Amino acid sequence: MLDLRDIPVFIQTAESGSFSAAAIRLNLTRSAVAKTIARMERRLGVRLFHRTTRSQSLTEEGILFHERCLRALQEIRAGEAMLESGRTEIRGRLRIALPVVLGRTCIAPILTRLLAEHAGLELDLSFSDRLVDFLEDGFDLAVRNGVLQDDSDVMSRLIARQRMTVCAAPAYLDAHGEPQTLQDIDRHETIVYTRNGIKRSWLFPTPDMPGRSLVPRARLQLDDLNAIADAACAGYGLAWMPCWLVRDLIAEGRLRQVLASTQGFAFPSHVIWPKSPIMLPKTRLVIDRLAAELPLAMG
Repeated sequence: MLDLRDIPVFIQTAESGSFSAAAIRLNLTRSAVAKTIARMERRLGVRLFHRTTRSQSLTEEGILFHERCLRALQEIRAGEAMLESGRTEIRGRLRIALPVVLGRTCIAPILTRLLAEHAGLELDLSFSDRLVDFLEDGFDLAVRNGVLQDDSDVMSRLIARQRMTVCAAPAYLDAHGEPQTLQDIDRHETIVYTRNGIKRSWLFPTPDMPGRSLVPRARLQLDDLNAIADAACAGYGLAWMPCWLVRDLIAEGRLRQVLASTQGFAFPSHVIWPKSPIMLPKTRLVIDRLAAELPLAMG
């Protein structure tokens, strides 16, 4: 009989492609992972992995076993959800993936306050802007900005909309003038957000959807919103930023909002989770709290 505690180690090794990568994700040593796989192979009487000096890949038997293990885990989670749904006490662990800046600035304070209210609740918050795979990465929930891709295996709920604004340092505007129309942006220095080397468009609402999209020329491209805010304060040009991130900088006079008549575009923020027939009380608590408080935190 296999030790059920070995199953997650096998799945993570299969998903990671190497014992070393699996060990990092599981917070184990490579030796411990290798011993676990070897023990499983002895008990099953088959080879689960082809091994080389650089990587491991599943054998045909390993592929079949991996599929069954995934199904078994789904059944176990469904059973856990069924049992826990009947409890009124909020308890248990939730692993949640959050976008870096919004998560750190607005979401984490909301979620950590829940710990004071529910002694049995445990939270594991991970900050990353990459897309997560719930099964492979082991997340229970994720918050994502922008339009969601269609995915029949995922549930979602709109929890907030973040308005965007164009702003710049007063010193920059005094030296270069203030843009009066969207066409004026082309005559200004800009700071743009990039992800994976691709510039993010600036979007502006118009009476006819989907709105006006601009990709400004920019000598300065950054993949961190806080760094863009710092660069804008330093006078390096116009920046298109979430209002919640720059509101204090505008109030302090370090940045000035421009093109106010064109403002209003709002990115949706959703919480997403794996599709399940039952929602655990701890999951519902987090989703409901984010829907209630995140719009207020974003102003």
